[in-house]
Amino acid sequence: MKRRFQGLASTAQATVEVPEGVFLVRVEQVRYCRERQKPYYSLGFSVLEPQPLAGRRFSGRLYCTSKALWKLSWFLRDFSYDAELLGRDEIDDKALVGLRGVVKISHVVVTGNAVVNLDAFGPAGTWESISPAPLPLRSELAS
Repeated sequence: MKRRFQGLASTAQATVEVPEGVFLVRVEQVRYCRERQKPYYSLGFSVLEPQPLAGRRFSGRLYCTSKALWKLSWFLRDFSYDAELLGRDEIDDKALVGLRGVVKISHVVVTGNAVVNLDAFGPAGTWESISPAPLPLRSELAS
């Protein structure tokens, strides 16, 4: 017996919701995943800028192994995480939601799965100085 499901094929295609680049984002979702060898935080982000991509979402991982703590610390510092909690080596998942900052992402394929790499971070206040110039409209190009 054959069954037809409209849209099934399109879900199997790799679609990139957010292209590679630098974005001003807000943390929307946080989940700690306790894997035996590589515990990590799964973070869901919502794009705030650039405006054409505002509202799009993506997720990435920050590992909590001893070798990767530098990157987690970088993220927390640049996203203005509570300095008192950070000073006590504590992370409150609820305190992460709503934090804003700049993130640079890239896409890679690991063991056949498309993954978003969180390559770099910056404070939200730096967005104006690093944001890409808006693309000219077609009418401006014709002039």
